[in-house]
Amino acid sequence: MRTADFDYELPAELIAQAPLPERADSRLLVLQREGLVDSRMREFPRWLDADDLLVFNNTRVVRARLQGRKEGTGGHVEILVERVLDERRALVMLRASKTPKPGTRILVEQYPLQVQGRQQEFFELDSPAIDWAALMEERGEIPLPPYIERRATQDDAERYQSLLAREDGAVAAPTASLHFDQDLLRAARERVAELATITLHVGAGTFQPVRVESVESHQMHAERYRVDDALVEAVDRTRARGGRVVAVGTTVVRALESAAQEGSLSARAGDSRLFITPGYRFRVVDALLTNFHLPQSTLLMLVSAFAGQARIREAYAHAVRERYRFFSYGDAMFLPGHLPD
Repeated sequence: MRTADFDYELPAELIAQAPLPERADSRLLVLQREGLVDSRMREFPRWLDADDLLVFNNTRVVRARLQGRKEGTGGHVEILVERVLDERRALVMLRASKTPKPGTRILVEQYPLQVQGRQQEFFELDSPAIDWAALMEERGEIPLPPYIERRATQDDAERYQSLLAREDGAVAAPTASLHFDQDLLRAARERVAELATITLHVGAGTFQPVRVESVESHQMHAERYRVDDALVEAVDRTRARGGRVVAVGTTVVRALESAAQEGSLSARAGDSRLFITPGYRFRVVDALLTNFHLPQSTLLMLVSAFAGQARIREAYAHAVRERYRFFSYGDAMFLPGHLPD
């Protein structure tokens, strides 16, 4: 497969730069076998069945963006924490006029950080004066995606966070869940048989386009996930009563499918590098609520695997014509079942 096969034209003005005043006011495009249906997120429960299991990601976005300067030169350095390794060490992405070398010291206010080395696109930083959790809480900001062309505000600290966020560790929100306010969450809970959660800490790699010409040559970024016994039991009950496993977001898909790579779903925790592309056989997830994704991204490939490339191209073209809002603060799409090409 060619990466170019997953490209599409998107007018810049359709990239949502801020959330709507109310979470559940987003539009919803439903991909039925019979065609496309324009709906609203407040109507989402009507597309659910009484035997369904609705699964959310309970990860919580941390204040992972830090502003610093190089010691000596004073050059600006933007730090995006990808993963805290221990109290002193973290893997980060750095944005600077010149790539920092090992040994470079970066100051975040009065706190010194030192570049220890590099792992592909990530740098390892050591924080001798303050632990990373305290540094991010004290000096960090919510790391809005690169296509949102503004600094994060206090409103983002609340709106770029799911109501079900519990587990610290993500640098990006599981955006499909951002559409749920308390009323919609209650209505969905009353509609289905069960509601459950997994944890997958979304990494910065989720925003990276596939930069190789051949999809098969792409190396997937790793993201930490956990699927517990309670979720496995809930899936078993859902299968027994003939219901669907409905994933709220592609992160839920990646976690559940990663935990089923040996054939059947089992409780697991670790790093997922699962790369889902057209031709993949889904083992767990039966339906998917998701936002609209970037061109040539791994997430666009995932939804194309779920619903078929031709139908996704048709849906995205429709969404552009109808002026849907795209990406993290944008509108949603519901795929009620597998519709492969």
